[in-house]
Amino acid sequence: MARPNETSKPELVVVTGLSGSGKGTVLKCLEDLGFYSVDNLPISLIPKFAELTKSSPSISCAALGIDIRDQASLSAFPALLERLRKEVHTTLVFLEADDDTIIRRFSETRRPHPLGRTGSVSESLSQERQELAPIRSLADHIIETSRFNVHELRDIVSEKFRGTSQEAKLMISVTSFGYRHGIPTDSDLVFDVRFLPNPNYIPEFKHLTGKHPSVARYIRSFPQTQEFMERITQLLVYLIPHYMREGKSYLTIAFGCTGGQHRSVMITREIRRRLTKVGYKVKEAHRDAGRH
Repeated sequence: MARPNETSKPELVVVTGLSGSGKGTVLKCLEDLGFYSVDNLPISLIPKFAELTKSSPSISCAALGIDIRDQASLSAFPALLERLRKEVHTTLVFLEADDDTIIRRFSETRRPHPLGRTGSVSESLSQERQELAPIRSLADHIIETSRFNVHELRDIVSEKFRGTSQEAKLMISVTSFGYRHGIPTDSDLVFDVRFLPNPNYIPEFKHLTGKHPSVARYIRSFPQTQEFMERITQLLVYLIPHYMREGKSYLTIAFGCTGGQHRSVMITREIRRRLTKVGYKVKEAHRDAGRH
């Protein structure tokens, strides 16, 4: 359900979510956008913080971070948020990532999970997800950060909280993959291009990919290829504005062929080019190209 003034810059942004999901990055980005930012504020102090920032002539908007470190007070947050939204234009952002990504991030930083130094990160993460579930259900924006690096996450936040009245832009990712290696788990839209003629059966193309001009030219030579690209482009140009109006921050479009080497690669590159041409910011990736 849309909230009042959701396209205008909020007076208060509350950033929360799983440990290791990127909350610090989001808060720093909001600070760069002009938000007065505070991390790990005790939940009991949030009403006072909101009152002070609202009454201060030098602060037009503020952001604060809360997380599992204030475990004892988390159960009180949903009721507090309900009261807060009646007094201040408040937006709740919830960050999360898949287990493997978070475990890897903790391993790289060599930091313990806030819920304990004795148990495994996996066990602590499971408990954290459970305790934060009621807060997650109240979020205005849920951002899954597994697929993003720091710069891409900052781009998403910048677009969403830039303070304009225009709709936030989607970050669009177009990727190729091979069905023999499985469908990408983060895909929002998946298109199967295995109906197109397969260059793999042509000896001079077998060890090339769809990036090679000769392979791309071969795939384009078939009328069904041209018709498919036209129809998919029309569909995406129709769908993307609807995703934007629903507040979606990112969209992953995946094209799959048998091995992810030829047809899906060529189609991905072409669709990225076409979407860029009509004004969208598009990231291109090829998960399985060169993989045998």
